[in-house]
Amino acid sequence: QVSLVESGGGLAQPGESLTLSCQATERINALYMAWYRQAPGKQRELVAGESYYAPAVKGRFTASRDKVRNTVDLQMNNLKPEDTAVYYCYASQSGTDYWGQGIQVSVSS
Repeated sequence: QVSLVESGGGLAQPGESLTLSCQATERINALYMAWYRQAPGKQRELVAGESYYAPAVKGRFTASRDKVRNTVDLQMNNLKPEDTAVYYCYASQSGTDYWGQGIQVSVSS
């Protein structure tokens, strides 16, 4: 069983930056990990995975692994109102999927 806990969300103005972190109870090197988001009234979508970024965030978001902290981070720059969503950390190990509880990111002036 893997537990994932997201942190770092909140309110930002357009053009600002936020960094999300996902803390895992398993070594991140043993996991496939990704970030998803779900905006109100929309389906959950993949934001960043292994060497993949959604077209809407490419060039603005960067996912990285911190082996010391055992976290996967999502650096979000030049935030836009359309980035407003609940962001979820996702992990997969041996065919089992794990999700964090989600964290709200709101972008508004």
